[in-house]
Amino acid sequence: MREYKIKKGHNLDLNALVSRYFGAKGDIVKGMQFSVEGIGDVTMKQDKSSLVIDIVPPKKVCNDYNIIKKWNEFLFEATGKDTKERKKDFGRV
Repeated sequence: MREYKIKKGHNLDLNALVSRYFGAKGDIVKGMQFSVEGIGDVTMKQDKSSLVIDIVPPKKVCNDYNIIKKWNEFLFEATGKDTKERKKDFGRV
């Protein structure tokens, strides 16, 4: 389980964003579950100013690396932070 902090002042409709990227419907504040080919079963919930994501990887490995790019683009739009900023956040305790 990982917690991604959302950049201060970065407000957007996360439900619409999840729907646009992965075609999943639900309420992210209550928590939602969906499956993404190449990533696995995703459980996602918005908790105040952070996004809590738990992933159960798939049993079969996918060789399509575009899914990683798509996932990183989603995280950038959802949190307002690029990969470097998210990595810095994980180093802080």
